[in-house]
Amino acid sequence: MNVLLVDDDFYVIAALQKRIDWDSLNIETVYTANNVAQAREIIEKHSIQILISDIEMPQGSGLELLAWIREGNYSIQTILLTNYADFNYAQKAIELQSFEYFLKPIEFDKLMLIIQKAVTQAKEQQSNKIAIQEGYFWQKNQAKILEHFWRKMVSSSTSFPIKPADITHDIEEQNLSYQMNDILQPIIFNLFPYNGSMGKEEKDLFDFALLNVLYELFQNLCFTIESILEYKDYNWIAILKWNQAPDTPLLEEICSSFIQKANPYLKCNVCCNIGLYDKLNNVGNVLKQSLTMDEENTRCRNQTFLVETYLHQNKTIYTPPDLAYLEELLNQNKFTIFLEEVTQYLKVMLNNRALETSVLSLYRIDIVQLVYSFLNLKGIRSHKLYSGKTNDKLFMHSLDSIEDMEEYLEYLVTIAMKYRDFAAQPQSVAEEIKQYIHANYGDDLTRNDLAEIVYLNPDYLARIFKRETGVSLGSYIIQVRISAAKHLLETTNMSVYTVANKVGYNNYSYFSKLFKQEVGLPPNEYKKEQHYNPAY
Repeated sequence: MNVLLVDDDFYVIAALQKRIDWDSLNIETVYTANNVAQAREIIEKHSIQILISDIEMPQGSGLELLAWIREGNYSIQTILLTNYADFNYAQKAIELQSFEYFLKPIEFDKLMLIIQKAVTQAKEQQSNKIAIQEGYFWQKNQAKILEHFWRKMVSSSTSFPIKPADITHDIEEQNLSYQMNDILQPIIFNLFPYNGSMGKEEKDLFDFALLNVLYELFQNLCFTIESILEYKDYNWIAILKWNQAPDTPLLEEICSSFIQKANPYLKCNVCCNIGLYDKLNNVGNVLKQSLTMDEENTRCRNQTFLVETYLHQNKTIYTPPDLAYLEELLNQNKFTIFLEEVTQYLKVMLNNRALETSVLSLYRIDIVQLVYSFLNLKGIRSHKLYSGKTNDKLFMHSLDSIEDMEEYLEYLVTIAMKYRDFAAQPQSVAEEIKQYIHANYGDDLTRNDLAEIVYLNPDYLARIFKRETGVSLGSYIIQVRISAAKHLLETTNMSVYTVANKVGYNNYSYFSKLFKQEVGLPPNEYKKEQHYNPAY
């Protein structure tokens, strides 16, 4: 298999030649060209399977080269490079069936994966040609047929195990070579991609890399991989068929190797669940047991669990921690010790590496209630303080694993600690409210609205504001609005009605009454006086 690099920049060509491990991709020859004309000559003379080309070049663009390739019916996988995130380029590349559209500067690890996908696609095209020539289309469809079969087996077993009669029917209908006494075993992989990693940003590329790693590691003479499929986001299941007596320690060893590779290469954590093995006629129960464990058992990252262990252990009974002691730690502002205690209790609850999510959920309720009660006693509106995308995301994922729960609890306690310190300084609270009023005096400013800004109880806010400023919230808002109205009446030609609206009063009569109380004159007279006797 050969590749052609096309770019008018010598340094880009040199970097691609050196930085990409072409040998590992089974690329025999790397051809290079500095313009479209040279590229055409090479394509006409040599067998090229993959083209990596710049778009913007002085003597013809990469899009023109791609159009020429399509017109000539060359079977070449094309990856286009450009400095510009121009939608028109991308749209044209899609129309011309470009394999990939990649922005410079080049991230070589990602480009390596894209080239690997192109190599796979090129090999598939070659295989398809052979299959067409020999009339063997079933090879191409076999993997899809198997995936469809196993996806149905998995989805059908989520609620109730699929029945043997239904398995037999599907095998016969799809003309599969399974026997009902074949020994099958599932393995579930829970993936936790790092923030900012390929798993979060480019899932298609991540999935491709993941499958490469799994198929490489699980190549073994003792079993065959029947299918690997994603049954929900970041949750995959592999179906193995044993050719000899099942060997669970072997699978544990392979899972351990996968965990070690996933961290540096895929930039993610992994939890592996090895299911029971049984004959195909009982695969519904086997799948149901694995899926149930995956739902009920709390995951611990970078570890391997056995369904067999899960089935034989006693069900976890939730025993609450010493809530009175934890409450006292909060009241004494010993947040660090509190956090240490609650995370340590998690580890105790984990026991023999088996903690049910239902129990973990009850523990979360207890800790959240403790923190919320503590904040509410301090006049802090906890339900408002913890509203927002960050809280919702952490809360939603807190039952996914022990580590996710630890992250949520740390967030919960850290926010409580920071805001308790802020609320304990009335001067800071009053200053923030004053600044907000000055910046938004034209808006509808109720006591509840202002309390939400600093996440405090409205009555508590009103008390500390008056204690710090000597003025009630309502009076302060009036003072700021009237002061702003005076300035507008003095410096603009706005009507009194317009000024009233500008400073937050839709009722002119009410505004006029307040203005006279504060200034001593009705607003219209104040305006006349200022314009007749301007101050110099």
